[in-house]
Amino acid sequence: MFAALLILPAPYGRFASRSWGPAIGARTAWLVMELPALCVIPLTAFWNGGVMLPAALLLGLWVLHYVYRTLVFPFLIRDAGKTMPVLVVMMALVFNTLNGYANGISLAVSPPLLGAGLVGDFRFAMGSCLFVAGFAVHVWADSRLRRLRAPGETGYCIPRGGLFDAVACPNYFGEIIEWCGWALAAWSVAGAAFAIFTAANLVPRAHAYRNWYRERFPEYPAQRKRVIPFLI
Repeated sequence: MFAALLILPAPYGRFASRSWGPAIGARTAWLVMELPALCVIPLTAFWNGGVMLPAALLLGLWVLHYVYRTLVFPFLIRDAGKTMPVLVVMMALVFNTLNGYANGISLAVSPPLLGAGLVGDFRFAMGSCLFVAGFAVHVWADSRLRRLRAPGETGYCIPRGGLFDAVACPNYFGEIIEWCGWALAAWSVAGAAFAIFTAANLVPRAHAYRNWYRERFPEYPAQRKRVIPFLI
């Protein structure tokens, strides 16, 4: 997927394409494809015996993220005229279902490391802090992007300020940090797989975003990285 997305950006947002078949409104698309991520993991975890601390804390962080992505973010975006191919929605829906199931099983069967000694406690604490920090960056960047245009305005401009002066996509940086933190705190194969998938999905998209800005805005800052400050 990483290689494919470097060549062909996923066809939504500014990279939307009619060649991917039927499409639905962006707001509906986000709600439909993110809903399994919100619902499947708690249902799976409790169906398989429930969760105790600290797994319940991680489940709470997961739900916090996906309440935002499923029930808040879609209703904040300005989706007038924006669509997303049904095929992309269905692929995301399948992934979110399988990912939620895998991580729900992991939380119920192999709880995180808190209480497993000093090293385990450190991993859990550090991972949880990374998740919260990444979530804060993610939400802040989304809000900053929404404020670039006044109501009724169309078109694009260069985002500036804060982490936008360092990378093209701080919203993606925040999300990568979130799920790396989750993987560290959960210390599970399912968590690590999700963190790797997140990076494989978002790093190429950040690469496409920076190229898009450079092509359309000659004044776009040359020193900005794609998604990770000072590195990528």
